[in-house]
Amino acid sequence: MLLGSQLRRLREARGITREAAGYSIRASESKISRMELGRVSFKTRDVEDLLTLYGITDDTERQSLVSLAREANVAGWWHSYSDVLPNWFPTYVGLEGAASLIRAYEVQFVHGLLQTEAYAHAVVERGMKGASAADIDRRVALRLERQKYLVAENAPDFHIVLDEAALRRPYGDREVMRGQLQHLIDISERPNVRLQVMPFSFGGHSGESGAFTILSFPESDLSDVVYLEQLTSALYLDKREDVAQYEQALKKLQKDSPGPEESRHLLRGLLQLS
Repeated sequence: MLLGSQLRRLREARGITREAAGYSIRASESKISRMELGRVSFKTRDVEDLLTLYGITDDTERQSLVSLAREANVAGWWHSYSDVLPNWFPTYVGLEGAASLIRAYEVQFVHGLLQTEAYAHAVVERGMKGASAADIDRRVALRLERQKYLVAENAPDFHIVLDEAALRRPYGDREVMRGQLQHLIDISERPNVRLQVMPFSFGGHSGESGAFTILSFPESDLSDVVYLEQLTSALYLDKREDVAQYEQALKKLQKDSPGPEESRHLLRGLLQLS
């Protein structure tokens, strides 16, 4: 995505159309569009030809972008789990790992980055009916690997609004749910985690369309991405007007939900009841 956005910026600065850029590398206009959105792999030769077309002659700048192309084509650690993942999800894992800010609303269950191993196993087992125990364990292992982002040295900021429904809907037995609630209380104390609970008592709210995640990146060239997971696919929205509507919905959810300390108090109350 970063390389694609930089290529787009260079093309637009020269006033070159996508069609002309595509012609220069023996490709279509739509191929250039997909490259600039970071949705296809890059051939080093194509990047070099585009840089020539865009008038980039400085060796240092050219090598920087060519090196970025090589890095973009290296498979991420999560690709080793591709046998147990739906085909749209590896893209999300890559984006999540590159994000500096992750904002989300969840209603069905606790967000994957905050699940305990036992709770994650219960969620995955229910969602992968008929899967082998080994495949379920591998999916859970991937989820736990993703969670290392939150405690890494350069951990992203994570702002999450959990609907109370996600906390009351049981996955696993009583001890699993108690462990999950305690984990939420503990991890919400981390400086990079802001956890809020949208209580039933509030009534209807701005999260009426269901769960969503907004990913923001440290590179100024990259636009925010909204991730919407569906039953058989996922949507990645990056148009400014689409992202703005989801940001507005999340800001309203954050405003209408109790703050982090009040939400911890609510979690402690649920823990006592469980």
